[in-house]
Amino acid sequence: MSEVAPPPRGVYVPVPTWFKSSPSGTTLDHNTQATHAVYLARAGICGLVLLGSTGEAVHLTSTERTDLIKNVRSALNTAGFLDYPLIAGTATQSVAETLQHLKEAKDAGAQWGLCLAPGYFAPVVAQQGLVEWFEGVAEESALPIMVYHYPGVSNNVALTPKTMERLANNPKIVGCKLSHGSIDDHTLIALSKSIDHTKFRTFTGLGQQLLPAMTVGCGGAIDGLAAAFPRTLVGLFDNRTTKIWIQEAESPLAAARDGQLAVSRAEKLVVQWGVLGIKEAVRRVLSIGVDSVSRPPLQDHGLPGGEEEWSKWSPELQEVRVIEERLSG
Repeated sequence: MSEVAPPPRGVYVPVPTWFKSSPSGTTLDHNTQATHAVYLARAGICGLVLLGSTGEAVHLTSTERTDLIKNVRSALNTAGFLDYPLIAGTATQSVAETLQHLKEAKDAGAQWGLCLAPGYFAPVVAQQGLVEWFEGVAEESALPIMVYHYPGVSNNVALTPKTMERLANNPKIVGCKLSHGSIDDHTLIALSKSIDHTKFRTFTGLGQQLLPAMTVGCGGAIDGLAAAFPRTLVGLFDNRTTKIWIQEAESPLAAARDGQLAVSRAEKLVVQWGVLGIKEAVRRVLSIGVDSVSRPPLQDHGLPGGEEEWSKWSPELQEVRVIEERLSG
């Protein structure tokens, strides 16, 4: 594979995988998946991450993974979004199985792979071992890959900024997603003088860090809240939200901070409930996936606590609802 470009700058959505009930349990809900994907593209989202943590990749078979990517690619093409960026996640521990998933993802229509750091043996794995794992994947991967650093789902495995610098200099490793709260690590990677940032792009995985992440050189966000409020996150990224507050704020920066504050408040839903909170927000706000179910061990439908739990989040979400509506207009 020749040297390739990283995903474009912007806001991406790690889309949830939608399921429906069937006599045998649950199956993929391709119609809802397609509807959501096309909605996000039309709302200005730069690209989609399929089969990530939010996409419940660990709950899908290899055949389901391939079918999901093919369905989304077909729906986007039909809607006129040709070559729309699709990043396919992998959550496997072995180099060989990761390579298999990456080949299948390419054949199905994805352009990049997002490889979760292997964390099963995290307490005894050295940085050199992680470097060798990612370089081994990159060497034979059918797709250019991104490093996915999410300690919360990978046994708190650590990838240091120095390790990321080394990986960034592999021509087949074109970016990273940092789903942790260490803005200092974002800074050390996104502003590193040892990295060619035209060939390796750093994304935050947390919309609540979008503004500070951009100020230290990050190329955007791969953010769960954007699944329900895409225009708000895109607006924060490209400064359109500043127009909403600029009359009241002292400066464009102050206005952008107001936008980030609203987003950060709403992101607490994602922090608290993860994929369940994201799905519930999509159902309630966009009326997409209203009949969907979850695959065990996640709860069958909705948030634990039902309507009472959702009502607690209404004040947190109200401000972004207003922003979304104004940007839609």
